[in-house]
Amino acid sequence: MELEAVKSIAAAFAIAVGGLGPALAIGKLASKAMEAIGRNPEAASKVQTAMILTTAFAEAIAIYALVIALIVKFV
Repeated sequence: MELEAVKSIAAAFAIAVGGLGPALAIGKLASKAMEAIGRNPEAASKVQTAMILTTAFAEAIAIYALVIALIVKFV
């Protein structure tokens, strides 16, 4: 196999694996946040703030995976 083909496969694998974890984490986080808001509507603003913050941290992991995939592909 040529080097470019190997780089393309490695980049695709990096972004696929790197995007799977944050996607599952954000899904579970949103599910639990909606459950918490349903149980205690008065705490919705506190739950929402914490949910947005942790979602941003989970998204950062996906962005790191994208950076790694671009480095593998183009370097």
